[in-house]
Amino acid sequence: MIYIYTVIFLTILTVQAQQTIFNVPSSDILDKDKVYVEFDALFKTNNHRDVRRFSSFVPRIVVGTGKNVEAGLNVTGNIQPGADSTTLSPNVKWRIYNNEEKGVSVVVGDNIFIPVRKKSYNIGNYAYAQVSKTFKSKTRLSAGGYHFTKNVVAVKARAGGQFGLEQTINKYLNINADWITGKHAAGYFTPGIAFKPHPKITGYVGYSVGNANSSNGNHFFYAAVSINLN
Repeated sequence: MIYIYTVIFLTILTVQAQQTIFNVPSSDILDKDKVYVEFDALFKTNNHRDVRRFSSFVPRIVVGTGKNVEAGLNVTGNIQPGADSTTLSPNVKWRIYNNEEKGVSVVVGDNIFIPVRKKSYNIGNYAYAQVSKTFKSKTRLSAGGYHFTKNVVAVKARAGGQFGLEQTINKYLNINADWITGKHAAGYFTPGIAFKPHPKITGYVGYSVGNANSSNGNHFFYAAVSINLN
């Protein structure tokens, strides 16, 4: 069952879309007319009972629309080995509150899932709201809640918490971690790093560990590279 759910998860990798810590949304919002592209990869190099060797790739694009809103599109479902199940995921994130003096911001967002190949459902949705607090130590903590409609990450609808940690070390390096609660296809804890070899380029390396059946192989590598085009 965990293997099946993990395959579903791979088809909607980075379901949180927009700019993310790893999988949980960050409180960052692109400025108007700014464009951001990212290429994510998940891969497992060995076989276990519940999760066998695989690789999965997800491109995305995000555009700042102004007024603290950004919108994007993910193309998911590129899995090897296995049958690709291409899914389009348009999404939007809105920062409804931002107090730079206090270091507090609140974001809400929504993702729609539209399978277009090898459908297991017709349409799905993921909605969330979260608050972030930045401290003088350059630590940013995020906490919020989510709701997935049925068949997106499990047969039934799921709701729970999502959390993030971003610790700035210097202008080149962050230590990050995020966690989505629940025993379902998006329920993972992912620690890792984000590094900036260039002001417009960011790389991400992490390791995702499932909330369920991690001892039976429900864990894998996460890597991504993002580019700000303007």
